[in-house]
Amino acid sequence: MKLKSLLLVEDSPNDARLTLAAFEEVGLANEVVWVKDGQEALDYLYCEGAHASRASELPVVVLLDLKLPKIDGLEVLARVKGDPAMKALPIVMLTSSNQERDLARSYGLGVNAYVVKPVGFSEFVAALRELGLFWAVINQPPPEPREPDADGR
Repeated sequence: MKLKSLLLVEDSPNDARLTLAAFEEVGLANEVVWVKDGQEALDYLYCEGAHASRASELPVVVLLDLKLPKIDGLEVLARVKGDPAMKALPIVMLTSSNQERDLARSYGLGVNAYVVKPVGFSEFVAALRELGLFWAVINQPPPEPREPDADGR
């Protein structure tokens, strides 16, 4: 069985490198696809633009930064959770913002978890170890959407 990828939506190259290093350190076997802005995240999820030729399989989880160029994390979250074909896709807000309004808006839009990035590398690695283990290994993901059969089921 092929492991599903994780989608990392992060505009900071430093934070992305730390995230990838943390996943490597904990031995996460899933491929991590890194995109740098909200528009690229939507293009990836909907197989559009530069990602038009990729296989349409959804990632096991989206790790989404809040403050992104082009389209911010809250707008990406709203679009994905507002789409009946994608609303079951797990999204974890992985952000430096611990502002109550960001937390409330994220949960109001349907985020599955909200994680504030720890400042120290060892704490960051520990947080990502738990995230990766839970979402890629322990959590039972939603079934892939299927085409109706001849009976319409």
